Amino acid sequence: MTSSWTAAGRGTSTPSGGVRIPFPTTDEVSRHCVSDDEPETVHIEVHLPGRLDPARLRTAFRRALLTHPRVLIREVPGRRHRQSFAWELTGEPDSDPVRFARPGPDALGRARARALTECPSLALSPPMRLEVIEVDGGTAAGEPPEAGKPATGLAGTGLAGTTRTVLLLTMHHTALDAGSGLRVLATTAEQYGGSAALPVPGPVRPAPWGPAGTGGTGRAGCARPVRIAPDSRPGPVRARAAGNGMLQAELPVPPRVGRSGGLAPWTVNDQLLVAATLMVGRWNVSRGRPAGPVRITMPVDDRPRGREMPMGNGTRLVEVVMTSEDPRDPDLLLGERPDLAAVTRLLRTTARRTRALKSAHGAPLGPGTGLLTAPLLPVGLRGTLTRGARRAAAPWTSTVLVTNLGRVPYALDFGDAGRATAVWFSAPARMPRGLSVAAASTGGRLHVTLRWSRALLGDASGAYLTSLFEQAFSATSQVTRSGSNTWGAGPEADVLEAGVPEADALEAGAPEADVPEADASTPDLTTANAEAPGDRRKARRPGGPHNRDALCPDPTPSGARSARQNHARPS
Repeated sequence: MTSSWTAAGRGTSTPSGGVRIPFPTTDEVSRHCVSDDEPETVHIEVHLPGRLDPARLRTAFRRALLTHPRVLIREVPGRRHRQSFAWELTGEPDSDPVRFARPGPDALGRARARALTECPSLALSPPMRLEVIEVDGGTAAGEPPEAGKPATGLAGTGLAGTTRTVLLLTMHHTALDAGSGLRVLATTAEQYGGSAALPVPGPVRPAPWGPAGTGGTGRAGCARPVRIAPDSRPGPVRARAAGNGMLQAELPVPPRVGRSGGLAPWTVNDQLLVAATLMVGRWNVSRGRPAGPVRITMPVDDRPRGREMPMGNGTRLVEVVMTSEDPRDPDLLLGERPDLAAVTRLLRTTARRTRALKSAHGAPLGPGTGLLTAPLLPVGLRGTLTRGARRAAAPWTSTVLVTNLGRVPYALDFGDAGRATAVWFSAPARMPRGLSVAAASTGGRLHVTLRWSRALLGDASGAYLTSLFEQAFSATSQVTRSGSNTWGAGPEADVLEAGVPEADALEAGAPEADVPEADASTPDLTTANAEAPGDRRKARRPGGPHNRDALCPDPTPSGARSARQNHARPS
């Protein structure tokens, strides 16, 4: 939650059903802006190498919900003239939230599509559902094995015919964020596997270095942020588009950076922000739009990570103005190959700004939202004012949301089903922003999800945008690699996420100490990726393959695309 935490929000101290909690600011704003066209969902995928026992999983998930009773909530019904929204703690689930997907080659693709289109009801407790999908072989549902490689099975043993499991948790973002959902899944793993929970470090906020700031200075801090250019589909076609598209990419975690004065010059989270900036800039230039200041919304989560973690929307949103201090840098950054010296300068500027923002404290959504949600008017009138203010502020809405959980701090050990081999999650991508980038790190790999509004981008454009992000992130990794100190101490952990809103930490900004850079013993894959992007870097469309090796000069209907690209349709 984003307001003061009551006893009802912590651990197992919540009283039994019937207790009511007024909506905090974040929940009320989200509730006023709920739309059927763009469901406010957060989705988390946990990939396991083995199979789960259905009865044991149901029991473990139920125990996890009872361990975190703040999750067992539903909206109290009422009329528009009531003074406030309220959650009711039920103490028990209203229905069984665990579902087992019908098997099939496209089972995972269908489940991902449901996560983007079917929002859990706020009228039932808990406002989440857990789908269990069994996938044959070593590839995701609908994805053929790589050319020249046999299908792999358990833990990459290469055994064909094995079955792995994907847990897909979908939550209503009005009630919960990714950090809360991942904590529930971690408790489920503890209950299922019978292993004692290890201590989980909480966020650490070192004092900012360099001049303090709020994300930008001068004209850039006050200028209207650049918008992501829509693709070239006709306006009426975009207007009729509903829902979100989503694409996933797996990247190597960059090598750690040498420290100076006990601090790393930048974190993986800073690299994600810079990569998103380059992606937007290059996309807009290709659409004939002029370059402009990119502003990124970054969630920051200061909650502890243990079982006492407060559930709900517990992050605060900050905005980082992604401008370089050298006026010549935009041309150097947006060329065919970004100038590495300009990338380095932008990384250092970004690191200084994000460190100051993480260390500061403020309202979760800014000072103005407190006035909009003050119980001075009925909720119906407050909703009208909130939606009107949102439309009026649309031109100043940030360009993109970047939420980073960082290294997942939980073991996610499901006993005989194995430990998680990958954790993906996505944040809402509603208009007018229309794009979100979410990242988490597991097993030395960075799992990135791009999610976009189909009113802004088509699936082909989303796939091209994903390839631009990969190229931009590779450029930041080259800078990091050239300045890395493989024998030095690892960099600070990244933190972010807030709203799933969603730092190099857990969807809402996990602690900077929770997200170390790649270990010194981990081989650096940046150069290999740059030379052969198809060897290690793979993007997965929900339910099918996406060949990232084929060039995408123009993702619009009039552009040239391979036949395989025309068939690779993201969710």
